[in-house]
Amino acid sequence: MLRLENISKAFGSLVVSNSVTLDVTAGQRHTIIGPNGAGKTTLINQIGGQLSPDSGKIFLHGQEITRLSAPLRARAGLARTFQKNTLFQALSVFENVRLGAQAAHGRTYDLFRSWRSDTGVLAQAEQAIEQMNLGRIAAQPVGKLSYGDLRQVEVAVALATSPTVLLLDEPTSGLSPSETAQMIDVLRALPREISILMIEHDMEVVFSIADHITVLYYGEVIASGAPRNVADDPRVQEVYLGAPQ
Repeated sequence: MLRLENISKAFGSLVVSNSVTLDVTAGQRHTIIGPNGAGKTTLINQIGGQLSPDSGKIFLHGQEITRLSAPLRARAGLARTFQKNTLFQALSVFENVRLGAQAAHGRTYDLFRSWRSDTGVLAQAEQAIEQMNLGRIAAQPVGKLSYGDLRQVEVAVALATSPTVLLLDEPTSGLSPSETAQMIDVLRALPREISILMIEHDMEVVFSIADHITVLYYGEVIASGAPRNVADDPRVQEVYLGAPQ
């Protein structure tokens, strides 16, 4: 579904991605972990189109997207969330999610057409809200929501674009234990038609969701494989997880 081939990126003398190669297969829950400064978000930004790699190639569904703009990548089936809230605070949950679905359809503002007449957009928005269990707050303004609900709305907006590959940048960051458990439940319940590549620092979340883990360390992949194999890797234990108990 998604393939990176030898992706490299540097800011001056600082190398943040060093020949990174990884694959996300159909239906996979693939998590990227690593210490602060490992280059995780920079890598996601290159996949999403917010940054361009200096070298290497990115493929989505077998088609190269290395130089495509972020909007074109989204229309090709790639969606993402960000660490920082990007929602419209004055709009309701439903309106935010609807705008995601509307953008996916390539709709622009039409003075002579009501958005209520676009049944395809509405259906996508309603499905995303249902997938994230947000029906109870769909009419509420985003600016009045708890932080945990905001994180779920961000995922719902991404889902409303009907992605085949979903990029999640630390979806549980800042959440309470109960909110984290809720996020785990909704992410695990997402259909396997959607492949997920996720950055996450909470090891409980990682081992609850991931069926494949890639470990970054100073921009390099030092391990990649099944969760148990990665957890047992001596170098991963040394630089990130710590020695086994």
